[in-house]
Amino acid sequence: MKEDTVPKINSKNHVKRVLKTRHLSMIALGGSIGTGLFVASGLTISSAGPGGALVAYISVGIMVYFLMTSLGEMATYMPISGSFASYAGKFVDPALGFALGWNYWLNWVITLAVDITTVSIIIKFWLPNSPTWIFSLLALGVMFVINIISARSFAETEYWLSLIKILVILIFIFLGFLMIFGKLKQPFTGMQNFTYKKAPFLGLLPMLGAFSTAAFSFQGTELIGITAGESDNPEESIPKATKQIFWRILLFYILSIFVISCLIPYDSPFLLGSSTKDIAISPFTLVFKQSGLNSAASIMNFVILISVLSSANSGIYAATRMLYSLSYHEGALSIFIRTNKRGVPSLALFVTTFIGLLIFFMNFFEVRIYDFLVTASGLTGFIAWLGISISHLRFRMVLKKKNIPLNSLKYRAKFFPLGPILSTLICIMIILEKGVELTIDFNWYELLITYSCIPIFLILFLGYKLKHHTKLIPLNDVNIKK
Repeated sequence: MKEDTVPKINSKNHVKRVLKTRHLSMIALGGSIGTGLFVASGLTISSAGPGGALVAYISVGIMVYFLMTSLGEMATYMPISGSFASYAGKFVDPALGFALGWNYWLNWVITLAVDITTVSIIIKFWLPNSPTWIFSLLALGVMFVINIISARSFAETEYWLSLIKILVILIFIFLGFLMIFGKLKQPFTGMQNFTYKKAPFLGLLPMLGAFSTAAFSFQGTELIGITAGESDNPEESIPKATKQIFWRILLFYILSIFVISCLIPYDSPFLLGSSTKDIAISPFTLVFKQSGLNSAASIMNFVILISVLSSANSGIYAATRMLYSLSYHEGALSIFIRTNKRGVPSLALFVTTFIGLLIFFMNFFEVRIYDFLVTASGLTGFIAWLGISISHLRFRMVLKKKNIPLNSLKYRAKFFPLGPILSTLICIMIILEKGVELTIDFNWYELLITYSCIPIFLILFLGYKLKHHTKLIPLNDVNIKK
């Protein structure tokens, strides 16, 4: 993955800049709203307490904001497909860019398989006796068609799917506050559940565990960097989307957790659900039911279906563009660089969809392999986040070495170098926390599977390094040209 290779925008095989500012803003937000908030947030409150859950989500939210400002600064300066993998290859080491790219591609391909599997689980809520796997294949087919049409088609679909999720959250927060203050025929609850029994905090280790759950919930926000290469005005749209991330995270995540914590005691058995199979006891479902909405379970099941389809749509797009970028930087077969007349890397899209489909079928024929892939991919998102922070630190070092003034940047990340340093430390803490938890439980088998993504990443990194004899790029040799 050569560091001086940049996508040739004027060549025949190139993506097209067709994404508007509203698309990037909604994608940045919608990418982080899914089952982590709608379902697993209840489990976080149950394990860490209302105070512990809020501390975890606020802390991770701040970290994600720093990550996105780091990515936003680089993406505004150099808006190319491949995003952070390309930046790592240019500013750090081509081997790092190669490993990050394939790591991210694998993460989203597995996520795509999980998402279409989840579709069948959700459909069973309404059609328990039907062969719901057909709907999984239908969902994958629809996502493929949407993405093969154009990047604009993907973005428009994601815009409306994300808008539905946001409207539901706003309604949830509004009704929740009415209930907290006793305005919906409910007794006034106020903040009493925050000091109920052992609340608000249930211990340091549970709160650290909540960091992991919160971080998984926020994965997907880095999609803004992937879309930069197809933005029609990246110097305007990327900074705008990045600036909105922090406040929207605060509004949607923190206020939702606050409402749930006020209305449902942390020791309620109804907060123990952690997957789409538990939609009937989702905290959102419970709060809507308390507000008098009798069809709450069906409504939330529909919203979670929308979230899963949104995730699949984003996943197939992100994986396709990463494979396209790897091809451009000679990290994958050159055939994946080919685009159709609408600027879509069609062969990369086909292969990504096909591999996702194969992983999906593993769920039926060899459960152990499927479960292994799903568990092993869990930490890959954090490796990508570490790559963003490291790349940004090196980017600034290059600017300083080459005497390029910071005021020449169209968008500048705030609180540098605190942001990327803090993000790096929290990511490492989250990665290690999972190991501590599994070690305490003597769950050696799951421990090995969970951390298998790290040796896979190292094999990719070291294999490329040995084959191409790459090294850390001297600052003076870094090609900073756009």
